[in-house]
Amino acid sequence: MKDEAFFVYGEKEISFLKAKDKRLGEVIDKVGHIEREVIPDLFSALVHSIVGQQISTKARSTIWQRMRNELGYPLIPTHIAGLDKETLQTFGITFKKAEYIKAAAKKVVDGDLDIEMLRFLSDNEVCKELVKLDGIGVWTAEMLLIFSMRRPNILSFGDLAILRGMRMVYHHRQISKKLFEKYKKRLSPYASVASLYFWAVAGGAVLERKDYATKNRSLKR
Repeated sequence: MKDEAFFVYGEKEISFLKAKDKRLGEVIDKVGHIEREVIPDLFSALVHSIVGQQISTKARSTIWQRMRNELGYPLIPTHIAGLDKETLQTFGITFKKAEYIKAAAKKVVDGDLDIEMLRFLSDNEVCKELVKLDGIGVWTAEMLLIFSMRRPNILSFGDLAILRGMRMVYHHRQISKKLFEKYKKRLSPYASVASLYFWAVAGGAVLERKDYATKNRSLKR
């Protein structure tokens, strides 16, 4: 089914966000519905998240497609654990990322990480479990929450594109942690949907910042 491949949201979430935030509402009207692919298989999504750290979206997509073509989908922890680091590097990842991926696979195989049990934990609990893994920080865990588990209320302070999108929408020079928490509270419980639109803004889906600011100069928060 199509819904299985995308982050699903609809009129309920959109109506809530538009009622809560006029500026974001204007962005939503301009951009329209956003289809963002998800990876439902948690182990595959974990590997994908490690692959995508600190590289471009295009590079991540290329590497991920190579891995899927060669290793199949979903990725099997026992298969990954049995590969040597040099083989993993041939897909285009660094030695460190190969180490992180093998270490994660080994923990799943050995039973040190029951990855399917993550589905039953809260957002904060999922982050706490995942950051125990080598090479996994809060940002990576939050991306897994959105793009595999499809959790509805994730807004990542560690995501530079989200912060850029927020600056552009709300016309701030910077987004402090306090200001970030203010907006997250406003956008909860559908902050993940808001994240999709902040990413879109940061990627150029709306007017340039100076034109957007001129258009919205009269708006007050």
